[in-house]
Amino acid sequence: MLSLYGHLFSSYTWKALIALYANETLFEFRSVGPDQPDNSAFVQQAHPAGKFPVLRDGERTVIESTAIIEYLGVAYPGASPLLPSDPLEAAEARMLDRVFDHYVMTNMQRVVNAYLANRDNPDPDEVKGGREGLSRTYRWLERWLSEHRLPPHVSLVSCAAAPSLFYADWVERIPAECPRLQALRAELLALPAVSRCVEEARPFRPYFPPGAPDRD
Repeated sequence: MLSLYGHLFSSYTWKALIALYANETLFEFRSVGPDQPDNSAFVQQAHPAGKFPVLRDGERTVIESTAIIEYLGVAYPGASPLLPSDPLEAAEARMLDRVFDHYVMTNMQRVVNAYLANRDNPDPDEVKGGREGLSRTYRWLERWLSEHRLPPHVSLVSCAAAPSLFYADWVERIPAECPRLQALRAELLALPAVSRCVEEARPFRPYFPPGAPDRD
């Protein structure tokens, strides 16, 4: 059976879980943390930086959430194709995956890391830089959504967009000037696979360093 190593509050773990849940793929979830030393040791050995999620399929190990989703789309296809069959549309999906990972998720994490370093007095430059980066990316995505269509849910894009927009909006609210992006976030959170991730992560909200808002 497939095994996914990760943590239920981790945005990148969500990314892989959404693909697994959407296609009802049978797998075992192996939580990584201080109370699971064997799982943590496996991740440290499997990934060059000791990061999760990590997928184990028999003797094959797949690291990095994007690669995991692409692997699942080929090895365990289901009702949700995960990646468009048209090569040009697939290239566009991969482009958006990188946008959500590098410019939404990373800027959100920049703020979170500042609070992790000093919860009472986070580095103001890091907080400002992360929030400004999010605002700029929000505007770019709003323009893109006004001119293009996303692949049908659930796809690689959905898997990347859902966790990044979920947590990013906690750090820097998506403004009213970005109604399409606001609607996309709400649409993604209503998907059963994403909703399941939200509920499974709910017990860990007190650990969100800037403080989790009383919503979602």
